[in-house]
Amino acid sequence: MLICMLYGHLLCMHRCKPPEGPRHVEGKMRGCLDLLTRVGLPRVIHLRTNMAACRLLTRERATQLLSNIDTVLTDCDGVLWQGTEALPGAAKTIAKLREMGKRILFVTNNSTKSRLSYVEKFRNLGFEANEDEVYGTAYIAALYLKNIAKVTGKVYLVGNTEMAKELDLQGISYTGIGPDPIEGTVSDWKTMPLDPEVTTVLVGFDEHLSYKKMIKAASYLSDENVQFLATNTDERLPVGNGRVIPGTGCILAAVHTAADRDPVILGKPSKFMFEVMKEKFDLDPNRTLMIGDKLTTDIMLGHNCGLTTLLVLSGISSLDEARQMQASNSIEHQKCVPHYYLPNMGELGDLL
Repeated sequence: MLICMLYGHLLCMHRCKPPEGPRHVEGKMRGCLDLLTRVGLPRVIHLRTNMAACRLLTRERATQLLSNIDTVLTDCDGVLWQGTEALPGAAKTIAKLREMGKRILFVTNNSTKSRLSYVEKFRNLGFEANEDEVYGTAYIAALYLKNIAKVTGKVYLVGNTEMAKELDLQGISYTGIGPDPIEGTVSDWKTMPLDPEVTTVLVGFDEHLSYKKMIKAASYLSDENVQFLATNTDERLPVGNGRVIPGTGCILAAVHTAADRDPVILGKPSKFMFEVMKEKFDLDPNRTLMIGDKLTTDIMLGHNCGLTTLLVLSGISSLDEARQMQASNSIEHQKCVPHYYLPNMGELGDLL
């Protein structure tokens, strides 16, 4: 009888559109689900009732949604721009959200730019932005190294010059930047000199990745006392035009395989990036919207941090993929289902 009563209450909350918004209702649902799980509710029912709706964001829904939102987090690549071209209407949408009094924070896994370089790109593409609003993984990694890992010694950086700029600003020593091509044979490689001051390996986007760099990174990581960090696991960059640009995830996979160790991932969907912003701006997760183009990073970050999520279909993930996630019984897949979706960022502006 108890199971039937609670399950009926859950179905009512799942089907109805409450005035409190999706985050409030999910809190109520979790409380009931916890009790149902303790009394033997089947796992599949738990999964089905706790999933996000993945609904088209209409004008009415947008009005209701944004009346309960103070802060908008938005991804950049595939949401605001592709490569060096701004996506239609994206800049106007950001401007409208600012006019409505919403705090805007830009959240990207792309480690190829420092915050200052991102601000320059924003302005060149017609977006208003300042340094304090930009949270990229190059900056996030430097903060983690300084404040959480409290790194001593040097960082072996499988990365790029923009990541190095952020490390410089935090006073962190590093080595490894730039081309480092392989030479010689195995007999030479096994005596390759290593820097004894290296205490951490950080992997980001490195266009100069080489076999020699993989040897060095894996060799440093053979010491269990050496920390292993990575900016993100994105497999590719959303550039369009029929071209595939492998992302940091491909580089990380090589180092991870060689080192046979799991890294600490700092970018989306890790909570660390949001926790940094939450502490600085005193953000309320219940009144925060996450907009992104990738289910396994942007949308999962939202669910991991208790945010409302909006998927735009102008980048990596498709609506079909979202529906497949929604139909899955996997908890991890359910975390990738957005609350709402739109074709692109420009259409959000048209609804406001």
